[in-house]
Amino acid sequence: MLFVAICDDKPEGLALRLETRSAHLAWIEMLGPVIKAAGPFVGADGQPNGSMIILEAENESACGALLSADPYALKGLFAQVSIRPWRWLIKNPEA
Repeated sequence: MLFVAICDDKPEGLALRLETRSAHLAWIEMLGPVIKAAGPFVGADGQPNGSMIILEAENESACGALLSADPYALKGLFAQVSIRPWRWLIKNPEA
């Protein structure tokens, strides 16, 4: 099952995001095909201020467990995380 995680950074989180970025990208890479798409949200200034991750997991609890291992989450970057089940209908390369 697919899930979309919307992760909003805490205010003034840019420095923490930048210093943790390489560990976060290594974590994304380690998950391999579990991650279907991912990238940052950006503010009007063009700077990242959150993340969107589409991933495959057995259920919402398993998805949350995966996300809790994200170095961004471990460092306390996120003000809030929303997880929603998602059905990929348009331009799904696996369909």
